[in-house]
Amino acid sequence: MSISRKTILIISAFFAIYVIWGSTYLLNKIAVTEIPPFFVAAIRFLIAGAIIFVIAKFMKLRLSISKKQFINCTIAGFLFLVYGNGVFIWALKYLDSGFAALEASTQPLFVLLLMRLIDGKKMQLKSLIGVALGLIGMYLLVSQKELITNDETLLGMFMAFTCVLSWSYASVFVAKADLPSNFFVSTAYQMSIAGVLLILISLLLNENWVSPTNWSQNAQGALILLIVFGGVIAFTAFNYLLKMVSTEKASTSAYVNPIVAIILGWYVLDEVITTRTIVAACILLTGVFFITSRKRIKTKTIGS
Repeated sequence: MSISRKTILIISAFFAIYVIWGSTYLLNKIAVTEIPPFFVAAIRFLIAGAIIFVIAKFMKLRLSISKKQFINCTIAGFLFLVYGNGVFIWALKYLDSGFAALEASTQPLFVLLLMRLIDGKKMQLKSLIGVALGLIGMYLLVSQKELITNDETLLGMFMAFTCVLSWSYASVFVAKADLPSNFFVSTAYQMSIAGVLLILISLLLNENWVSPTNWSQNAQGALILLIVFGGVIAFTAFNYLLKMVSTEKASTSAYVNPIVAIILGWYVLDEVITTRTIVAACILLTGVFFITSRKRIKTKTIGS
């Protein structure tokens, strides 16, 4: 039996948010070592948003949106990209990329709790088991003392944690908000609005803007990959999944991303992978299985 186009798109979207997003921790860490964090995020989302607008125009999609949809895109863009991502990139100044990815793995727990508090949605047993296994695996990784190097690391940990809360609430908000029906258009507006807000924040903080021609090749390459893959492809895939599958399933990327980040840290930065890390990774992936294998709840689908 042939696989439907919808199934292929969903599988591809999960690959994007699992693997591509997992690599963005390393790429952001490389970029932020020499480029101001909010400036990095602003450039990334302004360019990515413009590219997606061009794609949407080429596909002859309707770009006009209502006032309510614009407001909702602004809210989603702020929660996801300005605070959830921009502040997270800032926190990477003080955190190891793998450590930051581990903090992000708490997201499914907060998504479930927020859905319970806001929507009164019942938490199924498999979801709870999956979250519990994910937290156990995260604890095994985070409790390795060598990951915490100084007091600034604690500040970075706290700020990254608030970013996870922002992203979690945004996931719940977007799943039911009145947004442009096409995920390309919705993503383009969210990124463009976030890019403008990030530029304003960068100016208010008096960040030192440096011409891209003066960046190292590593920083230039990292930003290009962040724009094309981390921005255009992965974030669009995430918005698509929020409309096609349950919010909990879309949020399971927070379990897989740390594994990808740790492997890349080992491969690119020669970070050591301990036996404890491997055990924790297995537990995290088991948690993903329990959440994704839960009984599916009917969700709203996206229009064309």
